[in-house]
Amino acid sequence: MNFNNVFLKSFRVLLLPFALIYGWIVFVRNWMYAKQYLKSTSFNVPLICIGNLSMGGTGKSPMVEHLLSILSEEYKIATLSRGYKRKTKGYALANDASTALEIGDEPMQFHLKFPNVAVSVGERRIEAMAQLIQDVPKVEAIILDDAFQHLEIKAGFNILLTEYDNLFCDDFFIPTGDLRDDRKSADRADIIIVTKCPANLSVEEKEEITEKIDPALHQSLFFTTIAYGTPYHIYNPSDQWVLTLRDEVLLVCGIANPLPLKNYLHENTNTYYQLSYNDHHIFSIEDLQEIKEKLDDIQSKSKLILTTEKDAVRLVKYTEELHALPLYVLPIKPKFLFEAENIFNELVKNYVAQFYKKINGN
Repeated sequence: MNFNNVFLKSFRVLLLPFALIYGWIVFVRNWMYAKQYLKSTSFNVPLICIGNLSMGGTGKSPMVEHLLSILSEEYKIATLSRGYKRKTKGYALANDASTALEIGDEPMQFHLKFPNVAVSVGERRIEAMAQLIQDVPKVEAIILDDAFQHLEIKAGFNILLTEYDNLFCDDFFIPTGDLRDDRKSADRADIIIVTKCPANLSVEEKEEITEKIDPALHQSLFFTTIAYGTPYHIYNPSDQWVLTLRDEVLLVCGIANPLPLKNYLHENTNTYYQLSYNDHHIFSIEDLQEIKEKLDDIQSKSKLILTTEKDAVRLVKYTEELHALPLYVLPIKPKFLFEAENIFNELVKNYVAQFYKKINGN
């Protein structure tokens, strides 16, 4: 279990009775779906679900983007997310006037990076799905973002993510642990991906983790690490900054788990300072003033502000306040270890292709 310190660990153990109650509720719910007392709805379109069993960030957004990159050139793709911490309610389909406040930061990120993809949000997934198919009648595949627990929709292909430092098989129900679903729910996955691994993960450790997770015969297990790209200016992507050991960085981020990013900066810059915010934080004018003051306190001539792509879509609206600042965005993507990317890509593509072969009677 991913505890921050001994005190927090002790406190969370005291909450074990609540975790047992929560686990019992989850068990009953899953059992009712398994026995079909609660019904799952299928749709006549390939549905690829990406999710996890735990609270917090496991790298779902970069994986959604990876799927979009391998599928959107061949198929008409849509995504459906909840749109966490947006200021609106109900179903919405992204358009040219959409903002992160209206559809959420991660959907906005998908919309900006993949303009040919229909990006939708809706907290009631079953209703949003029906509306999405009506709005995009020629859609050929839909990616369900963070939907592993949404059993009212029956996905045809499930991808489960689990973090290297917090494997679901070693975890327990919230609030004692981080699990929001039963570990046995992993059986629904077609693919399990261990994310945020060390880039130099050994074959021996890979085999140890594989033995822990114990994937079923129908499941494929992959391992990924985070690959960081070259930072680009938030208002001018052609203006790039190659990080060096001379640079001093002010890290501005509101993400669930910034530790891998902090480790990366520790290894690739002279030093870094951090302004941390809650996950999906909505930046205010006061926050911008704090950022400016912190940057001014850094005396180095080689200094910059660095933020994540998810944070950038919540900052970009402050053009007047930020345009002149050295504010750069650090892109990331998942990198498959052990030369397994092509195998993963083919499994996903084959699912979509086989779906249409079946409905066409081939």
